[in-house]
Amino acid sequence: MTLRVLVVDDQVLFRQGLCSLLASDPNLEIVGQAGNGLECLRQVSLLQPDVVLLDLRMPELDGVQTIKRLREAGSEVRVVVLTTFDDDQLVFEALREGALAFLLKDATAEEIVDAIREAAQGRGRLASAVTHKVVSEFARMARRLGDTPADTSGLSRREIEVLRLLARGASNKEIATGLHIAEGTVKNHLTSIFGKLDVNDRTRAALRARELGLL
Repeated sequence: MTLRVLVVDDQVLFRQGLCSLLASDPNLEIVGQAGNGLECLRQVSLLQPDVVLLDLRMPELDGVQTIKRLREAGSEVRVVVLTTFDDDQLVFEALREGALAFLLKDATAEEIVDAIREAAQGRGRLASAVTHKVVSEFARMARRLGDTPADTSGLSRREIEVLRLLARGASNKEIATGLHIAEGTVKNHLTSIFGKLDVNDRTRAALRARELGLL
C-alpha cells in the first residue's frame, strides 16, 4: 500500500529536500507541499493525504493550531510533527491536539519513514530527546490524581530491564548494547512487552512503565 504524504514546512529548501528524500521510497507518494498552516488545511481538504509531515513554527498558522483545526474539521489524517524545537509546551500541545509522532529535524531518513508508516497505522513515536519529558509530565499528572503503581508480575525481569531503558529514550541498538544482548532479541522482548501491557507503540509503553513505577 502506497502512503500519500503532505509535507508542510515554511523553510523552502528543507521542505524540497525532504520531499526529494521521501520520494525515493517506493511506498510513499508525496502528493503536495505547503509553507504554512492555512495552506496545509487547504491541501488536506483537496488532496486527502494519509499522513501530514508538519513543522510547528510557521507563519500565518502554527503547527499546533493547524492540528487543532484539522481535528475540528473532522479530518482523520495522521500527523507527524518534524521540527527543530523540543520545547516542552509545544510537545504537550501538539500531542494533546492529536499529533501521533514528534521527531526532531536531525532524525535520520529511516526514522522519518518509519514514523510515517507507524502513524498511518495509528501508532505513535517520540524522539528520544522528548520521550523523558512526556513520561515525566504524565507521571506528574498521575501523582496529582493519586494513581497507584500497577502490578508488574506479568513482565519478566529482562522485560522490565528492556522497558526501563525504552522509557528513558534508548533505541533498540542502545538497549541491546546496554544489556549485552542481540538487537533481534530486544525486538522480541518488545513484542512480548507490548502484548502484556496492551499497548501498540513505544510511547505508550514508556508511559505504562512510568505508571508501573519502573522509573
